[in-house]
Amino acid sequence: MKKLLGALAIGLTACLAQAQEWPQKPVTLVVPFPAGGSTDMVARAITPKLAEKLGQPFLVDNKAGATGTIGATQVKRAAADGSSFLVTSLGPLVIAPHLIKGLQYDALKDFDLITVAVQAPNVLVVPANSPHKTVADVIAHEKKNPGKTTFASSGNGSSDHLTAELFWQETGTTGLHVPYKGGAPAITDLLGGQVEASFQNVNAVFQHIKSGKLKALAVTGAKRSPVLPDVPTMAEAGVKNVEVYSWQAIVAPKGLPPAVRTKASEAMVAALNEPAVKQQFNSIGLEVVGNTPAQFASFQKQEFDRWKKVIETGKITID
Repeated sequence: MKKLLGALAIGLTACLAQAQEWPQKPVTLVVPFPAGGSTDMVARAITPKLAEKLGQPFLVDNKAGATGTIGATQVKRAAADGSSFLVTSLGPLVIAPHLIKGLQYDALKDFDLITVAVQAPNVLVVPANSPHKTVADVIAHEKKNPGKTTFASSGNGSSDHLTAELFWQETGTTGLHVPYKGGAPAITDLLGGQVEASFQNVNAVFQHIKSGKLKALAVTGAKRSPVLPDVPTMAEAGVKNVEVYSWQAIVAPKGLPPAVRTKASEAMVAALNEPAVKQQFNSIGLEVVGNTPAQFASFQKQEFDRWKKVIETGKITID
């Protein structure tokens, strides 16, 4: 009897300790971009499920500015107790460190990695009335007109900008980068024919492709996108080494208690894989990843080194 009571006491103590480790207050998911974008959508899709699973409020806080680094810095400085997480695109974690001097965080050391949430390839699109029907057409045009073919992006150092830079490097061509303040104005001018091409996230332009307002020439994934099955990959179109995914991930301030980190990771991966949430993502071309912290760490390092090389080779700055 004494042994049984002792075992129960130990079990109760462990449960209480674990409960106390998780903060008994609302949890904030900081999104370092304006409301309405892909990253914001990911955060808002999982917050209700996280609240159900963990029994406390989850709030989304948009802290936009400086290509996502303002929000990232805020989370880096937050208490490492499970009350603050960063839901971000790849920019602040693997691109901004190579472009912004005096960054207030070390992307490889100052965060506890939770999971890569979703990913999607980019897609090379042109206006509906463009004479270009294939990737080969674009390359031929660029070779005849070096540095003149206009490529819109959502901003300097964005995934769509760097995909264009990688495309030029791998095809031996040059174009004219036209940066906008966000994806929406870039897409608007692309639709209007003010710019000739763009590498946009599949989910951002999927509806415009389906409606015939934009032509999709190739996707940058390892395989064709389920929502664009008739569109070839870059490799199928004859361009190798332009395999690019835009992705959103979740990180926390460095130093989370192990039990909190495990609990957060399991809850967030489960929320991402809820059937209704997964269907919401898949319907617009986003693929749920939901990997482990260790897998995320390996992936981040690969992406960090890759974009560093592209930026250095292209002598890219954001000035």
